Amino acid sequence: MTVLVPLDRVASLPGPAADGAPRPIPLSAPHLTGQEMAALAGVLDSGWVAPAGPAITAFEAAVGDATGFPHVLATASGTAALHLAYRLLDLQPGEEVWAPGFTFIATVAPAVQMGAVPRFLDVAPGSWTLDPDLLRRELRAAAGRGRLPRVVVAADIYGHAADLDAILGACGRWGVPVVSDSAEGLGATLRGRPAGQGALLAVYSFNGNKIVTAGGGGALASHDPVLVARARHLAGHAKDPAPHYQHSTTGHAYGMSSVLAAVGLAQVAALGDRVAARRAVFARYAAALGDLPGLAFMPEAPWGRASRWLTALLVDPARFGADRDDLRRALAAIGAESRPVWKPLPDQPVFHAAPRAGGAVAGALFAQGLCLPSGTGMTPAEQDRVIAAIRGLCLG
Repeated sequence: MTVLVPLDRVASLPGPAADGAPRPIPLSAPHLTGQEMAALAGVLDSGWVAPAGPAITAFEAAVGDATGFPHVLATASGTAALHLAYRLLDLQPGEEVWAPGFTFIATVAPAVQMGAVPRFLDVAPGSWTLDPDLLRRELRAAAGRGRLPRVVVAADIYGHAADLDAILGACGRWGVPVVSDSAEGLGATLRGRPAGQGALLAVYSFNGNKIVTAGGGGALASHDPVLVARARHLAGHAKDPAPHYQHSTTGHAYGMSSVLAAVGLAQVAALGDRVAARRAVFARYAAALGDLPGLAFMPEAPWGRASRWLTALLVDPARFGADRDDLRRALAAIGAESRPVWKPLPDQPVFHAAPRAGGAVAGALFAQGLCLPSGTGMTPAEQDRVIAAIRGLCLG
């Protein structure tokens, strides 16, 4: 007999796998609310499955409520939203885009594909996000050379918001616009404001591993209704108003489907609970492992409150008795997924010739950093397995 498992239990099934082995522990599995099936049924019954309709409108409003932005466009991915942001800024070949080197490649990939030149700046040790002091110095030097960047992109990391106030202050003196890549930042706050607030444009992701997910998709948000209206036009193949297909420029098929929006709408409603659960996972790791020599958890800056989307730690092999990769292999042996933190983009083969400023902090983070299983569907027993494996490796 086939047993149908309710969607809301998929991410938190108890017990062993079919072969009797302990169930694998994913890094960040989707955690469904139980409302997704009804939302999907409603969309399918309505006939609205294209990138239009009431589910899209409701999802965009919910994202606006969660992020504090009055104007939101739901997109096919966070990367699509970033591409639209660069198009709105009329980014031209040869212009520079500055971004932290410690981030996912999607932060700059669309700009590079448009012919822009990336310049990577180091991150601050207290937040692992773009270092505002370094940015300030580099902007001053760039102004002296007569070559300011076309845009500075701040990136939220592992659920910790970048210090947009300081970044905006640095860029405002020179009239350089700021985009916030908040793909990892939903649910985090900066001085009490949602991550991304203050940037000209902010981008969010609803990929399958994010703190809330639509199974894919993203969003572009702004306080400027004209920018979002232009983005909406470009996202729909830039069709001009006419009874026939007419185009004054080329666009993209970047709209989110109503099917994904229905899932996302059920998920966004649980954002507060998801943040509380991820922070509880982090707190349990910190309490159980904080006494071990050579381990240090990702800090939380005094001006921010992280969502702790992923729990990340640093492993000092001289004190811990094993290095980051030893720990990763030990976790893999018990079926627990972990992942090294971001390899700095200037160290990636594709960007070997890109200009950079600093990099020692990002390099040290990559050498010792590891992300632990952090899903809100983890059971205490599963987290205990991870903790026991780490404690068992310490000092051999």
